[in-house]
Amino acid sequence: MKAYLILEDGTGFTGTSIGSAREVISEIVFNTSMTGYLEVLTDPSYAGQAVVMTYPLIGNYGICRQDMESLKPWPDGYIVRELSRIPSNFRCEDTIQNFLAENDIPGICGIDTRALTKLLREKGTMNGMITTKEYSDLSEPISRMKAYTVAGVVMATTTKEKYVLPGNGKKVALMDFGAKKNIARSLNNRGCEVTIYPAETKAEEILASNPDGIMLSNGPGDPKECTEIIEELKKLYASDVPMFAICLGHQLMALATGADTHKLKYGHRGANHPVKDLKTGRVYISSQNHGYVVDETTLDPNVAKPAFENVNDKTNEGLEYVGKNIFTVQFHPEACAGPQDTAYLFDRFIDMMKMKKEEQ
Repeated sequence: MKAYLILEDGTGFTGTSIGSAREVISEIVFNTSMTGYLEVLTDPSYAGQAVVMTYPLIGNYGICRQDMESLKPWPDGYIVRELSRIPSNFRCEDTIQNFLAENDIPGICGIDTRALTKLLREKGTMNGMITTKEYSDLSEPISRMKAYTVAGVVMATTTKEKYVLPGNGKKVALMDFGAKKNIARSLNNRGCEVTIYPAETKAEEILASNPDGIMLSNGPGDPKECTEIIEELKKLYASDVPMFAICLGHQLMALATGADTHKLKYGHRGANHPVKDLKTGRVYISSQNHGYVVDETTLDPNVAKPAFENVNDKTNEGLEYVGKNIFTVQFHPEACAGPQDTAYLFDRFIDMMKMKKEEQ
């Protein structure tokens, strides 16, 4: 069946329908990862977006459900150059085509994803439509595309109730803003008892549980939309509990302490982004998925100092908070399906909790 991708500027691509045949309007973003497509599909940070995979062949090892980063896929749509017809892997349980269809996610394959990505880089992230309907007049669908906004996605992706991963080590409270499974797993594998809290949990409840540390997760959408969460983070910041934040959590903590965020032209999404540790000068390859960044010019130097920067565009990739046991990063140290360069930050967080305990 034919499918069409239409962008809000009127650009159109014709390909083949994959997954669900329903029509969808979403924000079109691209991911440069060469592997890990299932982790991309099941990353809650993609809620409200349709993902273009720049790597030309997707699906050659099928669906290995053990690798899923959440219970379901989150993108509104999926856009690829070519889908593997016969996946081959000893762990393969299904094909991408079936996976998309059973989760009612529309997609399109057989289009020039290189041309599409170049367009998004030049003009910036745009809204678009995936449809099997051929429109003779684009004015009506374009007006709907331009009206689309990504909203309410943190509350859509967060856990609905608190749950615990048992461990014999430090007690960590993980605020779930749309968390990837590997954040909790990375802590749990290091012996931590991890309690995962819904995004709307009050600071008083978290502090009453007397955690050794607080983790703020990744998540989707515009951080400025999360006004109630930001108010709770102000209370957590005022405590002496060690904190580590990733991606959206990093942005929310910056907003809670008076800094600002802004939207990038086309975002950072992929598993090959170089970040520089400003203290050591060392460069790490990181996994990233964000459309917003902290504006360094709005930082109060008495509150927070830049700790990492993006080598490509010099945007902020991490902060250290002055006089606090708090550090935050924009990239993903939990990084499923990789790279693992910055996984040491979880060990740093555990060391921070140990030092705080020894001081008491």
